[in-house]
Amino acid sequence: MSKILTVGEPMALFVAEQEGELKDVEKFSRFVAGAEVNFSIGMVRLQHEVTYITRLGDDPFGKQIEEFFQRNSIDTSYVAYNAQYFTGMQWKQKVISGDPEVFSLRRNSAASHMDLSTIAELNWDGFDHIHLTGIPPALSKGCREVVYELIKQAKEKGVQISYDPNLRPGLWEDKAEMARVVNDLACLADIVIPGISEGKLLTGKETVQEIADAYHAAGVKTVVIKLGADGAYTSSEGQQFCTPGFKVPKVVDTVGAGDGFAVGLVSGLLEGLSMQEAVRRATAIGALAVMSPGDNDGLPDREGLSAFMAQE
Repeated sequence: MSKILTVGEPMALFVAEQEGELKDVEKFSRFVAGAEVNFSIGMVRLQHEVTYITRLGDDPFGKQIEEFFQRNSIDTSYVAYNAQYFTGMQWKQKVISGDPEVFSLRRNSAASHMDLSTIAELNWDGFDHIHLTGIPPALSKGCREVVYELIKQAKEKGVQISYDPNLRPGLWEDKAEMARVVNDLACLADIVIPGISEGKLLTGKETVQEIADAYHAAGVKTVVIKLGADGAYTSSEGQQFCTPGFKVPKVVDTVGAGDGFAVGLVSGLLEGLSMQEAVRRATAIGALAVMSPGDNDGLPDREGLSAFMAQE
């Protein structure tokens, strides 16, 4: 299987144990959250190797996250502690269906203080792929520099790059700067995976074909646009096609669905599946993700994925 690199901010996640507004909830259960965490968990469950680059606060939450990574076979060689700052935290509302209220405490966190020294000793030997999102560049200028440098080095080493914009407007002071930076980074990737609304915002285009063409013009080889329940639109090296979404009896929680989609697409391509097969796997894992209450609880192992896809 493949060896994959990612960088991000894992957070202590506190999920409400009863319904209602967060301000009214008294009891929470603790988990680990983060888009890159979800991606890493999903890839490991499909038997790929993942190395995660981050900084954690030297506090109970940071130590629990490192233990969580190790229990889930995520390589922690580039996980380090910064005793001056805290581990990022997030609180999530319990809902029966749809999007929950989420509150984050991550400004000035340990991860936001990553800089080029974070990757000074990075050894690229053996890595096949790097998966990046638009979240680290939102945390600080130092994190932004890290992402640009990782892309530069990946290109020099011939390592394939996937990029999920994963827009977090609340982390940016300037929305125009958000669009400029996230789009600039997307245009440096081999594979870009925006949601339809993200694609419209970032490119200024309206249709899926126009969005894809904008990225192709900037040099991106493959553009896969997530369409939610409607599936996905793909444009790659001269082929364009739509992939329908899998049927979902009940949407429980949409958090992490896009990360699951990325897991399916990237794992499929790394395993030599055709583009059509990889996107179909992506839509399947995205569907499984929304049927589970946790951010990464619904991400399947190989047996579970095969069983779900065989139902269609």
